[in-house]
Amino acid sequence: MLNITRRTMFAGLGTAGLASLGLATVGLATTPARAADGSVVKVELWDKGGSSMDKLGSEPMRGVAMPGAAMPNRAMGITATPATIKAGVVTFEAINTSKEMVHEMIVAALPATPKALPYIADEQRVDEEKGEHLGEVSELAPNATGALRITLKPGKYLLYCNVPGHYALGMWTEITVTP
Repeated sequence: MLNITRRTMFAGLGTAGLASLGLATVGLATTPARAADGSVVKVELWDKGGSSMDKLGSEPMRGVAMPGAAMPNRAMGITATPATIKAGVVTFEAINTSKEMVHEMIVAALPATPKALPYIADEQRVDEEKGEHLGEVSELAPNATGALRITLKPGKYLLYCNVPGHYALGMWTEITVTP
């Protein structure tokens, strides 16, 4: 029996690959979505090269509601286009534009008043189990793509990378879902 966890990487398997493992494709978009199927958000996961990690610990942490959150010149980040979408089915089409680093994209609900996500300092990552985790595109290698299809209600949401150190270096962005 194959034990699958939400951290298992499916990107690139496609429908046939998933079927060969006996898995359904519920919630996993394997082809580009059409406008009639809901909103599509293009997500770019980027960094400024391998030296980006050198800034960890030497600058204020840049996660949501952390001391350096508003500081410009992040070492890495996420760009979401568009940043405002309608409620309903949303397909996030992610691409890791890094030449050297693995990145991922996690979707989390944000409270009305932004507050710091539960951060595990020893592990340099957000505690996903306590951070309103709604879904993800796991560990994308450089230049790889992946997609996540979920239904979102009106509100604010956070897209972030939880590879150790990346969130604290500013790898996150907010999106707004309108009625």
